[in-house]
Amino acid sequence: MARILWLNFAVVSSILLIACTNFVCCNNGRRVGDSMETEFSGFPVPLEHSYEVDDAAKFQVRGSLVVRAGREPSVSLIQNQLSEEDRTKLREVAAVDGLYRIRVPRVFLQAERQTDRQLDGHLTAFVRACAMVESHLSDVITLHSDVSGNLIGVSIVTIPGACSGAEVEDEVDLEVFNTTLSIMAPVTAPGPETALFLERMEQESEKKGKNPQEQKSFFAKYWYLILGGAIFLMATNSAQPPAGGAREQS
Repeated sequence: MARILWLNFAVVSSILLIACTNFVCCNNGRRVGDSMETEFSGFPVPLEHSYEVDDAAKFQVRGSLVVRAGREPSVSLIQNQLSEEDRTKLREVAAVDGLYRIRVPRVFLQAERQTDRQLDGHLTAFVRACAMVESHLSDVITLHSDVSGNLIGVSIVTIPGACSGAEVEDEVDLEVFNTTLSIMAPVTAPGPETALFLERMEQESEKKGKNPQEQKSFFAKYWYLILGGAIFLMATNSAQPPAGGAREQS
């Protein structure tokens, strides 16, 4: 009986030891109250839209962007469906050739804490409302960042992008957004290949050092042509009569 209790105690102690070890390794120096959202699920950025008949912007929440920070940030999107009232209003705005606007707040994509991410102002883009209707809410939203990780722009296009006047009768087609979302960061241009250029120059210098014939001057290479030209000029000048020659006697 004592042996069984001892075995049970050893097993329980081993499990507790493993659990404590995993907790310490995964804590990464964070305090208990620190947020873990950046590492595991990303941080939310509200996506808002506005479409009004009088063209006055009145933004409301369309969904939420979930941004995963890092050297190469990624983004996903959670969106709300349009209600029957929203679909009716979108059709009315499209009928008067109004605008469909979106906006996102300016954020710093590489910040670790929520308080460091939010910047001042919003970024706005728009398309014609009729394009949103005829595309059946199919759009492409692109977030643009600079080299420091600041969100500096947003763009939206529909698929297709033009308004052809086509009728959209099925209300279901205007209920769920079909969105393609991406983040674009600037691409660093390749620097000048200075090292490769210097290496080629050194190789050419070595080749010239091995072939002294190539180091001869212009006169050393073409002396016979220069000499022949000089002889030809001398012969031509000696064959010409002197200026003001003798007159013919009668």
